[in-house]
Amino acid sequence: MQIPPVRAGLSRRGLSLAAIALPFVWTTARAQTQTSSRVTPRQSEGPFYPLALPRDNDADLLRNGEQRYDAGQAGWVEGIVTDTRGQPLAGSQVEIWQCDAAGHYHHPGDGARADPAFQGFGMQRVGADGRYRFRTIRPVAYGGRSPHIHVKVRQGTRELLTTQLYVRDDPGNARDFLWRQLRDVRDRDALTVAFEPSGDGFRAEFPIVIAA
Repeated sequence: MQIPPVRAGLSRRGLSLAAIALPFVWTTARAQTQTSSRVTPRQSEGPFYPLALPRDNDADLLRNGEQRYDAGQAGWVEGIVTDTRGQPLAGSQVEIWQCDAAGHYHHPGDGARADPAFQGFGMQRVGADGRYRFRTIRPVAYGGRSPHIHVKVRQGTRELLTTQLYVRDDPGNARDFLWRQLRDVRDRDALTVAFEPSGDGFRAEFPIVIAA
């Protein structure tokens, strides 16, 4: 059975309009996805941020000068720093600091008892892709705190974010007073990541979204 010419014309026109509209719909959906990224929640800096940055402050916390740190479980903490549209924040600086495997910080407020072979603090400036990567140890619990790593992001002299990173499924999280302050489950999910086994220790992927 033949389709009348007028209906056929309308059908072809409808298909043409649909074809034209598809890129718009896809672009709009993509834009909505890009603008829907949830900002990484802020948390307190804590009392053990270095009073003065250590001489060795690179992205490998398992080497402090000529010393090598062999305690704890070694691995990688990594991710990408983006804005809420998903665009990398090139040139931003990521800092992390944490206690050693015995639960001590390089800080006089903690008695300066940390193992001198553990760098304890590191910083890295991200490139055009926004990616950062630190070699460090799996965090450990101490003094009523569940395992965590402190994280700070700067852009030049401007501080963009200070927060804390937690280990997913750690039984101490539910007892940690700062983790419990994350009332929204989405905020907890944003700061609590899996420390997955890998060929060289563990890998923890921590994406950072900044309201820049």
